[in-house]
Amino acid sequence: MNGLAAIMRSINGINRLIGNIFSWLALAIVLVCFWVVVERYAFQNTRLWMQDLYPWMNGVMFTAVAAYALYHNDHVRVDIFYRPASTLKKAWMDLIGVLVFLLPFTVVVWTYCWTFVARSWGLREGSANPGGAEGLFIVKGFILVFAVTVALQGLSMLIRSVLIIRGREDLVPEDYRYETMPEKA
Repeated sequence: MNGLAAIMRSINGINRLIGNIFSWLALAIVLVCFWVVVERYAFQNTRLWMQDLYPWMNGVMFTAVAAYALYHNDHVRVDIFYRPASTLKKAWMDLIGVLVFLLPFTVVVWTYCWTFVARSWGLREGSANPGGAEGLFIVKGFILVFAVTVALQGLSMLIRSVLIIRGREDLVPEDYRYETMPEKA
């Protein structure tokens, strides 16, 4: 069980690092978008590569931080049954949800996007706009990063569920434990 807990902590650490780094792209997106607008209206100038840059950074940011959101439980979920459930029931729901939905989804994303991304990398694809940015292939590569990091975080969720089901919640880091509903007075 200690080995599983170490794997879970390692996955969480990797996704925390990726999330903390790539979340800074939000600031870069705002600055680039702001500059594009200033350049267009104040200087009557447009750089097409900069107009490509901020939506591309947005795509990179959201695909890179998806597993970080999953780690922090900030993803979309129907909370009708989940939120009021006990820790043990949440562990079972996560175990089933990850095995039935999350991991198969990441396999489908990887499988169907591999050729698409490989072709883009092979062509060193850039913007379709004349004078646009180079490096669209890098942005498309983040689809595979998304699949891998989300699958890894799913594995971490599986491990957390197994530890809790086996009665070893003590091996789950405090910041990765389930939130419980406050008791009614």
